[in-house]
Amino acid sequence: VAEPRASSARNAASRSPRARLASVRARFAPRARAMRPLEESELEQVLAKLFQFVGKNIEQVLRRADAPHSLRLHKKRVYYVRDEVMRRATSVGREQLVALGTCLGKFTHSDKFRLTIGALDVLAAHAKYKMWVKPTSEMGFMYGNHLLKSGLGRISENTPANAGVVIYSMADVPVGFGVAAKSTQDCRKLDPSAIVAYHLADVGEYLRAEDTFVSGKKD
Repeated sequence: VAEPRASSARNAASRSPRARLASVRARFAPRARAMRPLEESELEQVLAKLFQFVGKNIEQVLRRADAPHSLRLHKKRVYYVRDEVMRRATSVGREQLVALGTCLGKFTHSDKFRLTIGALDVLAAHAKYKMWVKPTSEMGFMYGNHLLKSGLGRISENTPANAGVVIYSMADVPVGFGVAAKSTQDCRKLDPSAIVAYHLADVGEYLRAEDTFVSGKKD
């Protein structure tokens, strides 16, 4: 009976002080937080991007009466999360948590925030300006191309240049979003080959860039 104890003692003695210290730290170190609130500078960037598309409707996005939501950062991605789900997610470790809620966008390696296609439903529900793409140009837009005047079916009245616009099919299905290259009035005078909206994101990305939607795969 004494032999295993002696062997265990010899193994413990043979470990270096550095190895023993690392073992103790690993045992008692607090688990990394799965997510955190946004810092002020991060929040400013996110709100500025959202405001470009929804304007004053941003109040409705942030203060939903039906189900309170919050913004949380997890592995460079910003999530729009129902508070109830957020509370439950606190019991999940950082490495085990893949995603939560709706991913609105991500911070690049240079810490610049950009909206991603996951934000489409939120933007479409509160969009201030809209464009509709003709069926003949729908596929081109969903392959990442800018929207041309020849493919423009309709546009919201009084859309200014450089405004964020949600792009819809003629059946009123949101297919992406971008930035208006010209105002509503200017669009009416453009050549068919002129750009009316610069592409930012489209639903085709769910197939073209599938791997990027899982945090950590291609960050």
